Amino acid sequence: MKPGVVSIALIGVAVAAASWYFTPGAPKPQAPVATVAANATAPAVSVVKASIDDFVETVLITGSVVARDEVMISPEIEGFRILDLAAEEGDTVTRGQVLARLTSETLDAQVAQSDANIARSAAAIAVARSAIAQAEAAEKEAAAAFERARPLKQTGAITGALFDQREAAARTAEARLTSARDSLKSAEADKAALEAQRRELIWRQSRSEIRAPVDGFISRRTARVGAVASAQGDPLFRIVASGEIELDAEVAERDIGRIREGQAAVVAITGAGEAKGTVRLVSSEVDRATRIGKVKVHLGANRALKLGAFGRGSIEVGRGRGVSVPTSAVVFGADGPTLQAIKNDRVETRKVTIGLKSQQRIEIVKGLTEGESVVAKAGSFLRDGDAVRAMAAPTNLSGVPQ
Repeated sequence: MKPGVVSIALIGVAVAAASWYFTPGAPKPQAPVATVAANATAPAVSVVKASIDDFVETVLITGSVVARDEVMISPEIEGFRILDLAAEEGDTVTRGQVLARLTSETLDAQVAQSDANIARSAAAIAVARSAIAQAEAAEKEAAAAFERARPLKQTGAITGALFDQREAAARTAEARLTSARDSLKSAEADKAALEAQRRELIWRQSRSEIRAPVDGFISRRTARVGAVASAQGDPLFRIVASGEIELDAEVAERDIGRIREGQAAVVAITGAGEAKGTVRLVSSEVDRATRIGKVKVHLGANRALKLGAFGRGSIEVGRGRGVSVPTSAVVFGADGPTLQAIKNDRVETRKVTIGLKSQQRIEIVKGLTEGESVVAKAGSFLRDGDAVRAMAAPTNLSGVPQ
C-alpha cells in the first residue's frame, strides 16, 4: 500500500474513534487499571476544615465558700456570766450594736467604791493644802523672829540660848512646811491613782456589753445565757465583715500561672446557682505534695450563698479570634504539637504553634490557614505522604467531630 493511502486510512480511523467517543450514550473509555486500584485501596479518613472562631479560654476551679474577713468576738473581761443575748446566727448587725450583756453588779459596786475613794482623796488634798497654809504662816513668823534675833545677839541684848531657840524654831517651821507640801503631793498622787483605777473600772463596766466591732452578719454564735464568759476556747460570735464572701478555690499547678488578679470568674454554687466574681488573690505557693495552688475569688455580699458550700467554676484567662480546629486534630508529642493536613489526597504532617483553647477547639497561631482540611482525629496509623480518601466528618452542634 502506498504511503499516502496509509495516512488517509489512519486519519479515517482517528475521526471514527472521535465520533464514537462523543456520541451520546456511547460507553466511555475506562481509567487505567492501576489508577483505579490505587484509589480503591486508599483508606478513608474523616476531615474537617479549619475555620475562624472566637476563643474564650478558661481555667477550671473548685473550692468552698468562705468569709473574706471573719471577725472573732470574745469577751474582753472574764469571769462574768452572760445575762442576755441580743443577736442570733444569720442576723445582720452594724458596728457598735449590742450582741450580748454580761452581769455587771460587781463592777457597779467597784465603781461606786472607787468614787468614794476619790472623794476621800480629794478631802485629803484639801486638808494638805490647809496644812501648807498654816505651815507657811508659822514658817514666816519663825523666820522673822530669827532675823530679829541676829542683831540683838551681836549687841548682847539676848542670850545665846534664846538665839539658838529662835534659830531652831525657824528651821522646824521650814521643815513642817516642806512636809506639808510633800503630803499634798502624796494626796494628789493617790487621787490620780484612784482616778486611773476608776477609768479601768469604767472600761470594764462598758465591756459588760459585747458589741459588734464591724458591719456584717453573724455566721456563728456559741454564746449561751448563764454561761461564764471566757476568752479561752471558741469565740462567742463570728461576724463576716461587710457580709463579703469568696470562693477558696484550688487550681492545678499547670494553670495557676495564667491566673491574674481582677480576672472574671463564674462559679456554680451547690444549691444556690451561679454567681459572678473576680479573682482577688493568687497564692504565691503551690503545695509540694498535691501540686495544687490556691486562688481567692471574690463573690461580694451575697446572702444566698452559704458558707462552706461547694463551688465549681471557671476563670477567664484569655480571649481572642483566630484559626480554629478541634482539639482532637492536634497531637502533642515530644517535638511539640502537630496535626495532619490533607493536600492533594495526601497526608502532610505539620508542626504548628497553638494559642488559646476554648471548650473542645484550639487556636492554631502558625502552621495552618483558614479553609485547609485536617484529619479530624489525628493518630499514629497515618504517616506523612500516605494517600487517603478525604470524607467530611460528622460534627455536633459545637462543630466538634463526633
